[in-house]
Amino acid sequence: MAKQKAPDMPEENIETTASAEEDQANPERALADQLEQALNVEKEKYLRLAAEYDNYRKRSIKEREGIYNELRSDTITRFLPIYDNLARALSLECADEPFYKGVEMIMSQLKEIMDKLGVKAIEAVGKPFDPDRHNAVMHVEDPEYGDGIVVEEFEKGFTLGDKVIRFSMVKVAN
Repeated sequence: MAKQKAPDMPEENIETTASAEEDQANPERALADQLEQALNVEKEKYLRLAAEYDNYRKRSIKEREGIYNELRSDTITRFLPIYDNLARALSLECADEPFYKGVEMIMSQLKEIMDKLGVKAIEAVGKPFDPDRHNAVMHVEDPEYGDGIVVEEFEKGFTLGDKVIRFSMVKVAN
């Protein structure tokens, strides 16, 4: 049976009316459509919640790693004055051989621990000045060295992974 267009009714209303008439004719189909729509809404909510949880989990892991790395860096930085003092003690002459040997052993243990933690010393003397790794505290005019070459290192610099935890204090030739 063909439906005829009512003169004052727009085209869209005829389709809506037609589906409403079909829904009344088949109430089971209407109920199934409503249940399917409700299921799709709930499925969308579930997927959104799962995505939010996944993002939260990833963000939490990243924050935890950042805190761990920051704590590790801070702890190592607090031990660097000990390293400096041991290096100074080893640079001096000592008449007491057993004492000097003990300081060497302590320094080697400290270096071993730092290596295991991933701490690397920054090479400076004889290398080109790098403002991302070196802190120039003095300049010297020396024709023996090239321009911008590190001549002397006053304090050793260190990196932890890619991060500089202490810059090398250096003298640079101009």
